[in-house]
Amino acid sequence: MKQLNLTPHIGCAPEDFAKTVLMPGDPLRAKMIAETYFTDAELVNNIRGVQGYTGYYNGKRVSVMASGMGMPAIGIYSYELFNFFGVESIIRVGSAGGIHPDLKLFDVVIGQGACYSSAFVNQYALPGTYSAIADFGLCRKAVEVCEQQGLRYKVGNVLSADNFYSDAVDQTTWAKMGVLAVEMEAAALYMNAARAGKKGLCICTISDLLSGGEAATPEQRQNAFHDMIKVALEIAE
Repeated sequence: MKQLNLTPHIGCAPEDFAKTVLMPGDPLRAKMIAETYFTDAELVNNIRGVQGYTGYYNGKRVSVMASGMGMPAIGIYSYELFNFFGVESIIRVGSAGGIHPDLKLFDVVIGQGACYSSAFVNQYALPGTYSAIADFGLCRKAVEVCEQQGLRYKVGNVLSADNFYSDAVDQTTWAKMGVLAVEMEAAALYMNAARAGKKGLCICTISDLLSGGEAATPEQRQNAFHDMIKVALEIAE
């Protein structure tokens, strides 16, 4: 008999999830990924409308579930997937604001590391400053797929910010240290993966350029994100 509702936020059995879970922020994007790319897709979680699906991509079993916005949200869902549901790898797929001068709209950014302006790390009581990094194997595979598909991409640091709107901070100053883009989840994912002995990777599509003011329309964002999603599906283990 299946053991359901192991946590307050995910209402299914551990075996309902594949070993790799893609995590967009938006529940509707999770639904779109399942309906567009999966065969035999099954809705396995819908608590709080955070939709999770499991199906098959080119014969490979894979899952997708929304993370919500920000480090507290992905912190909850990735922790539970890693520690209660037997998930081995989580690949975040989302949007980011480009701050590196070489980036253009719709470029793919692979987050080799994640700087952060967050207190999320404080829970570990570490006697120093922690570097949040991606799983090297997933990162390398993502680069290989981008090369094979001829995509415009960059690999490097992203900034995981707690604030979408801020009176005090100019996020583009991080570009002086080579940071590529700003998003809101990767650092928490990488920390949870490290603590659980699992794998995490963030792949983002540049949806706007923070220094230049360019931004994609909602329709453009929807279409451009498919490149990033295909990369994540190809490297799912």
